[in-house]
Amino acid sequence: MLLRLPLSIPEAQECLAEEAVPVGGATLVWAVWQRDGFPDLAMSLRDLPDAQVLGGGKLGSAVVLGRIDDRVPDVLRLAAATVGTGAVRRTATVGGNLVGSTLRCLLPAALVLDARATVLESDGVHETDLAEVIAKQPLLLGLHWRDPIASAYRKLPPDAGGPPPLVVASALHGDDGTGVRLRVAVRDGYDVFSGDTVCATDPGTDTDRTLHALHATALGDLPPAAWDVVRPQVARLLDGHGPVR
Repeated sequence: MLLRLPLSIPEAQECLAEEAVPVGGATLVWAVWQRDGFPDLAMSLRDLPDAQVLGGGKLGSAVVLGRIDDRVPDVLRLAAATVGTGAVRRTATVGGNLVGSTLRCLLPAALVLDARATVLESDGVHETDLAEVIAKQPLLLGLHWRDPIASAYRKLPPDAGGPPPLVVASALHGDDGTGVRLRVAVRDGYDVFSGDTVCATDPGTDTDRTLHALHATALGDLPPAAWDVVRPQVARLLDGHGPVR
């Protein structure tokens, strides 16, 4: 297998034109390649500056999860810290988790940040939403967002041999002219559901109404066990108690 390490966007486009297989830390595909055979040509974005950005409302796709710190919102930092083991986090990348994984542990956090994605295609760099990234799996260069007022994240302990553990992420965003907005995303099994609602200007006084509004979104179909986690996280976030782990 030949591994290409593009240093610029034009070089990365050349790799795409040559049908190079994108690879980050290869934590998810290495065993498959050993079993089924390695591709003739692969590409890593680890030397591409656009894919190594960390901070300032941006996160590059080639950033390894172990590097993600308080330069990003709490919800994204905590999400990265719960992926796999320390050894995995030192190798696995943002792009691999969002595009190459079926678990997509970072996806709920990215959704509540209302993050947008920058992707590279044969005709150049484009901005798109996370739904298109998940559906089409383009070459992800990075994410960008506006920092929230506060955010929270919780991942339940996994059951041995069971489905993926429940993940709940939430973020409170500044007044956009209509009010303070709350976004919540939940991974239940392999599916991710999200919803948002406008809160009162002083959201801590209106928790019950906010939770009722969330029930009217796609989150309303979640099982009671999921709401047992959503409810206290949202209540604490609205009451201004900081990040919930």
